[in-house]
Amino acid sequence: MMDVLLLADLHGQYGQIESFLDLGPDVVFIAGDITNMGPAEEVESLMSRIDVPCFAVPGNCDPREVVDVLERSDCVCLHGSQINLGKITIAGVGGSNPTPFNTPFELTDKQIDDILHSVIPKMERSTHNVLISHAPPFGVLDTAAGNHVGSASVRRHMKSFDLVCCAHIHEQRGITEEEGVKVVNPGMAAMGQCAMIRFGQDAKEISIELLSV
Repeated sequence: MMDVLLLADLHGQYGQIESFLDLGPDVVFIAGDITNMGPAEEVESLMSRIDVPCFAVPGNCDPREVVDVLERSDCVCLHGSQINLGKITIAGVGGSNPTPFNTPFELTDKQIDDILHSVIPKMERSTHNVLISHAPPFGVLDTAAGNHVGSASVRRHMKSFDLVCCAHIHEQRGITEEEGVKVVNPGMAAMGQCAMIRFGQDAKEISIELLSV
């Protein structure tokens, strides 16, 4: 068993990080929007407060230099990368497909597609294969103002995974399953929301609970 705390959309609000860690996770995943348009330097001090292994991607509200800050922090930056943790393999893509708000870390869907095309073949397939993506898959936990605003590229590649951890759309906190793939948006960590993911010994043995602190 491995218990993973999933956080997202902190937007620079770090006051509850110890309360999140009091939930006792073995590992922390962060699915982007760590800052609220910066400053990027805040991220390094935040990561130093997390006392278990941490894996993160930036969100669209993070400046692009957050990637460099994550790289030199105590956290593993998974934007455009992947890592094997024994029974779990994790890949990541940060930023988001274009928004109406001209936020700092937006990518075209073609760029997201290129990242996933590069990362997925390098993955060591494991019992549990996980994507951490700030942007949700198109049509899944991605409704804003009545429109689907997720990434078509994330949707196209989601069947390569057993679980997609996403964020971005604050109103779409939830857990669902699409085409045999679990998808979770843990909600806004800025509001004390998170998810706890328990990975079991066998394939598809993944349980998820939405929590608040």
